[in-house]
Amino acid sequence: MTDRIRIQQQDFDLAEEYQLLRQTDSTVGAVVTFAGLVRDFELASEKGSEADPQGQPAIGDCIDLLSLQHYPGMTESLLKAIVEQANERWNLIATTVIHRVGDLSPKDQIVLVGVASRHRADAFEAAQFLMDYLKTQATFWKSVRRNGERQWIESKASDQQAAARWDGSSNE
Repeated sequence: MTDRIRIQQQDFDLAEEYQLLRQTDSTVGAVVTFAGLVRDFELASEKGSEADPQGQPAIGDCIDLLSLQHYPGMTESLLKAIVEQANERWNLIATTVIHRVGDLSPKDQIVLVGVASRHRADAFEAAQFLMDYLKTQATFWKSVRRNGERQWIESKASDQQAAARWDGSSNE
């Protein structure tokens, strides 16, 4: 089992990380990757507003900057524990979790979750699990700057619901 966990300020190369997962072992039959990006807006529904008259989610305030902070040592330990849970639940060959910290602009990459396994179901489910748990269990603090004003961001109820679906579940 090969696990790569990094917290870093610099960007990552998605193609390079994919190749590392793909070439881990000759038994790899599936690689799933997810890259999360900084959006330049926050959906108004995430702030408690309703959809627009056509039923589309209303766009909220524009985001100028996303700032991510972490607690060195503790955050890495939590990421390792989350990856270990995924390894226990699914038959994985390799995982990669890269989370950026510092100031990020719209369209910048924030996070990469990559999973290699023998079968696609394990890879897809493990990648979803890892991302759901990263959003709710890992110690990252987020703030955004909108129109020159900084505001701290809390975990969303939808993220908590996504993570809760894995409680008590197994891959069997």
